[in-house]
Order: sequence, then C-alpha cells, then structure tokens
Amino acid sequence: MDRLCSICARGGSKGVPGKNVRILAGKPLIAHSIEQALASGLFSDIAVSSDSVEILDIARKYGATILVKRPVEMATDNAGKLQVIIHCFKAAEKESGKVYQTIVDLDSTSPLRLVADIVESVKLLEESGASNVLTAAPARKSPYFNLVEFNDNGILGVSKSLPKTVLRRQDSPKCYDMNASIYPFRRDALTDATSVFFDDTKLYVMPEERSIDIDSELEFQFVEFLMKKRNDV
Repeated sequence: MDRLCSICARGGSKGVPGKNVRILAGKPLIAHSIEQALASGLFSDIAVSSDSVEILDIARKYGATILVKRPVEMATDNAGKLQVIIHCFKAAEKESGKVYQTIVDLDSTSPLRLVADIVESVKLLEESGASNVLTAAPARKSPYFNLVEFNDNGILGVSKSLPKTVLRRQDSPKCYDMNASIYPFRRDALTDATSVFFDDTKLYVMPEERSIDIDSELEFQFVEFLMKKRNDV
C-alpha cells in the first residue's frame, strides 16, 4: 500500500514570524515533522506544500521527496487547511504517478508528537476502515461546567446545559480539544471532502504535553522548553 505524508507550511505567520524555518532544538521547525514521518517508516512519499521557496529548500534538505508550490490563493490567512491538504495530495499523485490509499497530514507546528502517535493513529484508521482520524487532547475546559457564554438575552451561563446541574467537571461528559497534530485520511474520503468530520470519524487521544500547536511566541518558547526537557531525560 502506498501512503503519503503531507506537511503544509506557508511562509507567512503573524503570531510567530518565520516560524516554520525558525530554529527549534537545533533545526528548523518544519524539519521535526519531516524527520518524524521518515522515522515512522510508513510513507512512500513525503510531500511538503508551501508558498515559500526557503521552506521548500529546507524540506528537500531534510528528506521530503515531493515539493508542492502552493498557489497564492491558498497561502492567505483565510485559506482553509483541508483544501490545502487536498491540493497537496493531488499534486503529489500527479508527480509520482502513485495512487495513495492513505494520506496523513502532519501539522508542521506540532513537533511534540511522537513517532508512535503517527503509527498508532494510522493503525486506527486502517484497521477500523474509518474515513479519517482526528487527534485531540482531553479538554481543559468543559462547556457543561466552566466554559461560559452569553445567551440571546445577554444572560451568562454555561455553554451547554444538561437536565441536571454539573457540580464537578469530572462528572460532565468527556470533551476534547482538537490539537491539529495528525490528520490521517482514507483516500476516497479525502478526495472531495468539505469537512474533517464524517459519520465514522475516529478519535486518537494524545496527552496535553504532546498536543501544543505553536501559534504564538509564548507557545514557541513553551515547546522549546518541553523539547529540551525531553532531550535531557
């Protein structure tokens, strides 16, 4: 079976300028995801999609086998991630001549995942026959307990109510924060997808310490601290 790993990394970033090429634990941020994909041994090809020549050059250096120049309209703040993944995998199939039965997108800004997380989430996809798998961490806030909002009348209350008031967060239904780390898809589900949610979507749960997505300077520094701590153990 041919599997494709896609890594989509645009050049512009307002929260952390140049974050995909910024040095983290001795190498560019995007290099961590490429090396994890290689270490998993799962993929026939690793395709990196970017509007940045610098990012694509670094991707080649660290082992990406297919470089996809992203169209300008898919490199804006308003561009959806799903359509970028679809564009990347279709471009990769055209270049390689292969038909990838499984496509796994790794978010370049989530380097704390383990190779085992990639392997296990792909295993969940392929053994279950599901359309896709989403990765997430247990939510720190619950819409049934301590996540609040104003209703149409301007009254503040919990976001989701239950017939019986929840007095402890542990007694509320389990909720999860999507961590945008790993997106395994079955090919026929991804081809014309308009959402990452299908009726048979599976969930792969990761701990909070492997679920940080870098979107701010503080998160970059926190990830740097955690990676150093991991390497020092």
